Amino acid sequence: MTEPIIECRNLTHYYGKRLIYENLSFDVPRGRILGLLGKNGTGKTTTINILSGYLKPRSGVCRIFGEDVQRMNPRTRQNIGLLIEGHIQYSFMSITQIEKFYAPFYPRWNRDAYYQLMEKLRVAPGQRIARMSCGQRSQVALGLILAQNPDLLVLDDFSLGLDPGYRRLFIDYLREYAKAEAKTVFLTSHIIQDMERLIDDCIMMDYGRILLQQPVGKLLEELRQYTFTLTADGPLPRDERLYHPSAIGSQGELFSFLGESDVRRILDEQHVPYTALESHRVGLEDAFIGLTGKY
Repeated sequence: MTEPIIECRNLTHYYGKRLIYENLSFDVPRGRILGLLGKNGTGKTTTINILSGYLKPRSGVCRIFGEDVQRMNPRTRQNIGLLIEGHIQYSFMSITQIEKFYAPFYPRWNRDAYYQLMEKLRVAPGQRIARMSCGQRSQVALGLILAQNPDLLVLDDFSLGLDPGYRRLFIDYLREYAKAEAKTVFLTSHIIQDMERLIDDCIMMDYGRILLQQPVGKLLEELRQYTFTLTADGPLPRDERLYHPSAIGSQGELFSFLGESDVRRILDEQHVPYTALESHRVGLEDAFIGLTGKY
């Protein structure tokens, strides 16, 4: 089994009296790109803040490289590249100045990784960060993280502010970089199409719990969307193996890891008045909506 770089055990956290999650546990294996997916308010940024050590959970422990994040050795912390919302400070500096400013703080600094990304973005070395778009500034921050040459990258909403072209460029660059350099990446994004192109594994969070953690390829191979036509007023199926059955007019749908014959058997046993049951493969965004619900 691949050695985990991140180990979270029984994390419980509240904001005031509101429970975010309880007894949340997961691992992130070395050398994998893992995406954390969840609706707003399910605890994605809370998890990032716990991983970074900025937030102490009510209970439970999180270890990175075997060390408790609340008592981590500063040298170990240098091996974590962290991007949180807000992206970058010192915006009065230029592209070149900020690289020279950060370099002395990191013994493994790789300036080539930074300038290769800047070249792909076609950003002039003398350009001041304050005069850049939000998307360009976020890429400068990401370039600085790559230059740190950490073994673990933790990226919260990494595509914030990027247009489709910049997103595609960076996603392809990050995946190539992470695989070539054997990096581990833990990230979130609201743009799930980006995640499908980038990640190896996903964790899907619902409110207060993890729905699943598995390789994206396995998820998309096994999960199916089922559509059917209702022939009369009647009940929709109720079964924990059928996710979010719904109907608009006479058109029904549900999602399941079951095969078509098993889904048909459940519909028949529960006297659902249907016809024209069809099975469809799904992408990651449809899988996410199907498993967590549209609302």
